[in-house]
Order: sequence, then structure tokens, then C-alpha cells
Amino acid sequence: MKPGRRSDIQPGVISHALSDCLQGKQLGRPEALGLVATRGDELRALLAAAAEVRDRYKGRLVTFSPKVFVPLTNLCRDFCGYCTFRKAPDEAGAKTMTLEEVLCVVNQGKLLGCTEVLFSLGDKPEAIYPAMKQFLAERGHQRTLDYLYEACRAVLDETGLLPHSNPGVMGQGYLQRLKEVNPSMGLMLESVSERLLFPGGAHNNAPDKKPAVRLRTLELAGKLRLPFTTGILIGIGENWEERIDSLLAIRELHQRYGHIQEVIVQNFRAKPTIPMRAHADATRDDMLKTIALARLILGGEMNIQAPPNLTPDGYELYLEAGINDWGGVSPLTPDFINPEAPWPALQMLQEKSAQAGFELRARLPIYPEYIHQGDKYIARLLIPYVEQLCGADGLVKDNGPLRHLPLLSHSTTPSVPGLSR
Repeated sequence: MKPGRRSDIQPGVISHALSDCLQGKQLGRPEALGLVATRGDELRALLAAAAEVRDRYKGRLVTFSPKVFVPLTNLCRDFCGYCTFRKAPDEAGAKTMTLEEVLCVVNQGKLLGCTEVLFSLGDKPEAIYPAMKQFLAERGHQRTLDYLYEACRAVLDETGLLPHSNPGVMGQGYLQRLKEVNPSMGLMLESVSERLLFPGGAHNNAPDKKPAVRLRTLELAGKLRLPFTTGILIGIGENWEERIDSLLAIRELHQRYGHIQEVIVQNFRAKPTIPMRAHADATRDDMLKTIALARLILGGEMNIQAPPNLTPDGYELYLEAGINDWGGVSPLTPDFINPEAPWPALQMLQEKSAQAGFELRARLPIYPEYIHQGDKYIARLLIPYVEQLCGADGLVKDNGPLRHLPLLSHSTTPSVPGLSR
């Protein structure tokens, strides 16, 4: 069966599948593929079911993490077709931050009420760049991951803010070590599609984007009980079947280990300097449908996020597809992965959320359900750092940077306009 053909949907399949989800069942692969072709009123029913499942478990609360985005190094051994972040040492904009630079920006973020320090960095740049090897050797390190550990430790000791690192694929030893200085970490699965590794694909010449390698890192994190953020990147050449298989792979790992704290649905955006600059952006309808399917595949307990800055016009509609989180939003630093897409101002994010009927709350990089099981999921020495920043509900104490904004009432949820028919 090829997903997306109208003739593939049998009478009653849609209503039966959605009814099962409202009774607590998670979508299976055949049912999810059958829902791919929905449009018009059927798509509205899919979105409504996903939102209802979210409401039953999460209520009308939507969260975000006030963060400082720290691009520790943008040197990387991978060459992805959609990336503007990675640089070679001789390119304009190539940069590896010193610890002094890291602490300077983190302290500025602390003054603004940030609680998360998001470390993003290229994968294993020392494997292909002698300049990175030299930088590390001058500081007593062999691997970029060792330098990351030092940076995380410095942030904890000097600022008390919580590191959340996205350093790429790694083995059990480094995951275990980084767990000592990160209450949570992340690695985007992106896609289980092997086709994207072929010549001309988004992941051609990107050895660390092999699906099996990334799934192995996610599995090792589960064995270590390390709260993990992952997700999919849509619109990079994958088809609907591969998109659904990616979500199912995440679900299977979470069912085995219980450590996936959050799943991101992120949309590709073309940029003029990337190899995929002529590739079409993921559409809003595709995002809405993917989010809704993610909610019904992963269930009501999962935290599902979509970044608001990548859909500046209409991101509030994602609430009607079943998300309950906006991800990290910084009042200080740009999105270095998508520098052309500024974060919404926190007051605007609060207003948009309220207009859709939701209360916006600040969270830590580790979600409350994992904080409440801290002895199981958080390294013992990190527990005091987490407790210092969170309230009894596991969210940021006094609502972080939102405390100075006026309280807003939450309006009745609007219908979703403008869906393609």
C-alpha cells in the first residue's frame, strides 16, 4: 500500500481509528498509513482527535524552556544537505567557543531568567580537522566530547543553570560521563530512511546520520536512564511511510526504556546557501498532519513539541494538532541552526497561546515527570541543581522570565482555518 492515495481509505477506517485513539489505543502502522490521505473535514477530525488526546493527559497547559543557545563549535565532520550551521576551519564564521565566552553568554541569560543552557555542536570535528585537534590538545583533551564535559561542568559550577547537550552520536562511556553534568540530553533521529544516505540525498556524506547509528545512541541512553529529547525532521526527502516508521521507532524505544521525554516535529526550511536550496519547504498542512499522527502514535503522555520560530505565521495552529510544548525559546541568543528564523518574543508567545486557550508555563530542560523520579533518572550530584530551579510542580520556580509579564485570560479554542481540501 502506498500512503496518500484516496482510494486506500476504506469506509469507516478513519472514524474507527480515531475512536480507538480516544479510548486510549495508540495508532498502529496500518491505521497511521490509512490516515495519511485525510484532508478537509477528515483532516479536521484527525486534528480534533489528537488535540482531545492531548487535553486528556496534559490539559490546557503549554510549556517552553527559557534557554541560552550555546554553539560550542560549528565544526563538523558531517555534510548534510540542509545545514547552514556546520563550517570548516577556514570558512567565514567558523568558531569554537572558549570557556570564558561560554560563561559570559550564560551569565547574561541567567539575568534574563533562563534556566537551560543548550549546547549544540558538530559531530566529531577532530576526526577530520587538525585545527580542532590542536584546539583540544591545548586544553588537555582528545575529543570534542571531553571539552563539552568541561564546559557543562563550568556552567553548573559557575552559574547553576542546567546544561542540555546535543552533541551527536556517541557510545555508552560518553553518555554515562555526560549524564553527570546534564540532567537531560538530546539527539534528533530525523528519519529512519536509508534512502536519504544515497547520492543526492539529504544525508549523503553524513556518516553520523545513519539511522542505525542514531537509534543505537538513543537505545544506550535508555539503558542508562538518561532523559532524552529526540524527534523527526520532515520535508527532507522522506515519504510518509518513512515518516511514520520514524515515529514508530521512537515509540518502540520508549516502550522498552521509558526515557524519551519529548519528541520534536520539525519542518525543513530551504535556505539560499545550502545544497537543498531548491527543495520545497514542508507545508503547514504537512506539519499539522504529522503532529497529529505523532500524538496518536505516541499517545497522550508523551510531550510533543514543534518550534514556533520555523512557522512565524500561524504556529499557534500546532496547538490544535496536539502539541503541548514550544521547545526552547531564548530571550537572548538566536537559533544558530536556523539563524534566519528569530524566536517569537515571550510576550507574543504567551498571547498566542492564551488566544488559543492555553496557559504558557516555563519548564526546565528536564520534564517534571522525570524530576519527580529524580533518584531513577538524574545523577545524584545534579539533583540539588534541579531542585534549586524548580517548584513543587516540577516547572520553573515562579515561572521564570514570564513572571514579569501581565497575566492573560485563556480564550475559547478557535477552529483551524485554511486547511487544504
